[in-house]
Amino acid sequence: MDTLIVDTHGRTELVDVTGLLARSLAQSGVRSGVLVAYVPHTTAGLTINENADPSVPRDLLMTLERLVPRSLPFAHGEGNADAHVKASLMGSSVVVPVEDGRLQLGTWQGVYFCEFDGPRRRRLLVRALPA
Repeated sequence: MDTLIVDTHGRTELVDVTGLLARSLAQSGVRSGVLVAYVPHTTAGLTINENADPSVPRDLLMTLERLVPRSLPFAHGEGNADAHVKASLMGSSVVVPVEDGRLQLGTWQGVYFCEFDGPRRRRLLVRALPA
């Protein structure tokens, strides 16, 4: 398993980690199978979405903020309950097929690390599994 570090710079942020995952895959030597990426944090997540237009991550963050505003009367007392909900909505892992040593993402797809309680230094656990 590979442990990657993702430094975030804002309270909410989507960081394109596609390149980090591709490098981890290349180092693994796996040519065919799947790559699993997992975030071991309760206020962060992972998602696959378009990485060609920078407005897409902004739109995703705006929509999540409207769905789960920080100002809701949450019972959780740490002040980051919205981050827990947003992380659950996005999910904590992604699985990407691997063929010929490459991630088989769609033409416009990338993998994003989703920060909802930053800025922080986060871990991203990655394992390439052969077919």
